[in-house]
Amino acid sequence: MSENIKMDPQTILCDMCIEDRKPAKKTCMKCEISMCVQHLQAHLTTPVLLQTHPLTEPMDLCGNTKCSQHGKLLEYYCLDDMTCVCVSCAIEDQHRLHNMKTFSTAHKELLEKLKAEQLILQEKTDDENVSLEKWEKSEREKLGRCSVSLIEAVTKLRDISLTSVQSSVSARMVSLKTSKSSMEAAQKEKDTFRFLQMYSQVHQDVEKAKAVDLRKGLEPGSHRDKLVEEIRQNGEKMVKQASQFWGSLLTLVDPEHHQELVPTGSHLIFEPQSLGPGMSLSKDSRKVFHNSWLGQCSATLLICSTKTASSYQRWVVSLSKESDWTTGLCEKTSAKNLKDGAVYGLCWEDKQLSSLTTKRNEGSQSSTSQGLKVQNTGTEQTGTQLVTTSALITYQGENGEEPVPRPEKVEVLWNFPASTLSFFSRTGQHQREEIITMKLKVSINNWDLVPFVQLGKENIDSTTQQQQWKCSCGKVYSWDGNRYRDNRSGSYYQGCCSCGKVLGPHITEMVCELY
Repeated sequence: MSENIKMDPQTILCDMCIEDRKPAKKTCMKCEISMCVQHLQAHLTTPVLLQTHPLTEPMDLCGNTKCSQHGKLLEYYCLDDMTCVCVSCAIEDQHRLHNMKTFSTAHKELLEKLKAEQLILQEKTDDENVSLEKWEKSEREKLGRCSVSLIEAVTKLRDISLTSVQSSVSARMVSLKTSKSSMEAAQKEKDTFRFLQMYSQVHQDVEKAKAVDLRKGLEPGSHRDKLVEEIRQNGEKMVKQASQFWGSLLTLVDPEHHQELVPTGSHLIFEPQSLGPGMSLSKDSRKVFHNSWLGQCSATLLICSTKTASSYQRWVVSLSKESDWTTGLCEKTSAKNLKDGAVYGLCWEDKQLSSLTTKRNEGSQSSTSQGLKVQNTGTEQTGTQLVTTSALITYQGENGEEPVPRPEKVEVLWNFPASTLSFFSRTGQHQREEIITMKLKVSINNWDLVPFVQLGKENIDSTTQQQQWKCSCGKVYSWDGNRYRDNRSGSYYQGCCSCGKVLGPHITEMVCELY
């Protein structure tokens, strides 16, 4: 009786052993069998078998040794496609120009490659561990400072309020103690005459004590008013600190959708290319105003920076709900008329959000954030060797495809090395949602692209309905969208009445701001 040998369940056994199957030494890819040392001898000693039957380490073949397309033995490994192929695949079909290796050679080369990559990843892991320690220390210190500051502010405000109210309550407690002493003294008095003489004062003390309200806070006066104002001011600061704290936590946990809205700073200004009637710019060149009485909102402005950007440029604009707008990148030479040059932008028009991309010879590709979808509207503006395409941006809602709502603020990030232009919707100090990222795959080396904002529609109807305005001197003027007309004489005026007063109402609203 043969000796029973305990073997690993994963051990490959000889397919030719009838009883007491022994562990396999090699597997023949052509015969599709695994053989022990004894049964392997024929393959090792027969020249024909030795030359034409490839042997490998013992393996479970599971019927995968032949090409599914040609039915031939898999003998080579394609390094380009990382798959096993037969001789027909290697010579005749799609792999014929690829880097082909025998199994043993491929095994050796790929094993060396894995070892090299393992060293690289190990070095990166070591570096990342150091970076992670620094990052964790920095984040803990930042959040720690924020939380400590908030706790200190809350504690200080609590102590000030409690101390002040405690002093006031203590003063009111005197009346209770006085009434208690008076009642005890009256109750101890046995002489009727003296008791009756005392009772009037005791009654006053009791009535005064009954009127005491220990929960009414501080007594009216300058001290209470000053403390209320201090609490209000410090409370507002605490709300901001708390908002900053939980916003930092959201950014830490979900940085993709939560980034602190950092103002762009005074180094960014608007450079007007065109301003329609009633349009004006603030002194710091960061706000755009519009007087709706003087005409339809229309302006094109470049966004210029006094600083030189090395790897990216970022701007945030707050835009009016009443105006259509477009923001992004355009050719500087064609800023006044976007149809004449390249443009990459986000457009809000007719209560719909869409993207604008320009291609020359080859198309530009764009990607959207999760849940959003770009639908090509088929609108193309063609210029000299240029095609600008407009595409609606939607998301999958409860009722199917729904339009993306108008962003309150638009944050734009132009990444120079990656050649991408990203647009984000800002709804709060930390809430940020990606709308779309455009990949600028076309050659833009010859295009002088600059950030821009366009307000209103390009084609402005100059024959707007006339509006009338009466000057304090009695003259009545009509505004036709471009100038004032004296209704009595029919004469036209620009800016001032004949009496010298500036014509028209001067109620303006801000329609665009660099945040």
